[in-house]
Amino acid sequence: MPMSELRNSEYRHLEVSRIAGSLGAEIDAVDLSRELDDEVLGEIRRALLDNLVVFFRGQQLTPDRLLGFARRWGDIHLHPYMAGMDEFPEVLEIKKTPADKKNFGGSWHSDQAFTAKPAMGTMLYAKEVPSAGGDTLWTNQYLAYESLSPGMRRMLDGLKGVYRGDNFSSHDGKTRKEFYADKISMKVKDPGDTQTISTHPLIRTHPETGRKALYVGGHLHRFEEMTEVESKPLIDFLMQHSTRPEFTCRFRWQTGSMAFWDNRCTQHFAINDYPAETRIMHRVTICGDTPY
Repeated sequence: MPMSELRNSEYRHLEVSRIAGSLGAEIDAVDLSRELDDEVLGEIRRALLDNLVVFFRGQQLTPDRLLGFARRWGDIHLHPYMAGMDEFPEVLEIKKTPADKKNFGGSWHSDQAFTAKPAMGTMLYAKEVPSAGGDTLWTNQYLAYESLSPGMRRMLDGLKGVYRGDNFSSHDGKTRKEFYADKISMKVKDPGDTQTISTHPLIRTHPETGRKALYVGGHLHRFEEMTEVESKPLIDFLMQHSTRPEFTCRFRWQTGSMAFWDNRCTQHFAINDYPAETRIMHRVTICGDTPY
């Protein structure tokens, strides 16, 4: 029996099809705008834990219905730097028009790694997509950790990273507000007293699967008790290693598509390759716990 059929036989209510060897699966036969019973939700959770990121096509989700589905997974995690929609402040409208020079999320990262309790999961729903381009990449951080040499794993175990909300390498040394100054389509806000510099284990243990994952990304600033200069060579290596092509999958968006990914074991990257077109997405993040 082919692997795809074998995996599908594990589900009673869903059709689950893997899209790459490393991570990612499309889920059919479910309407997220409806109130789902606990058994269906349990199968979606299992598919997420097995595949790290799951995709749904042909959905019709208003902001309130997107929030309704998101709340089945936990409390909503508000973005410290970006303002949500006026009527739905928990929903972030990620909008890029032909007038915008940069896109949001255009660097490898795990959402909200700089907060005390980073987001567990992220849901991203496509409202308007370009005729071509605007894909998103994900990478499997279980595999990134497991493929390291035993000596490197021993060295990294116990090491902690300092994660900053204004640390993206693509920011070119600018603050987040300065970096987005020429992004006219999204609203930047002051984080107030929200913690935006946090220390977390470089190798984190997934609280549901028990597997270890490499926890790096654009928010990683340096290692605890090390300087930036001392930290940079190892960070550069780990970023290059963690995003190797064989660890990744790529998703081509269509209007009505939704992605739901696990930030505890993935990074993602939004590709900015549609300069003359518009892309509008609605995003909700789910509260997580303290990495360990």
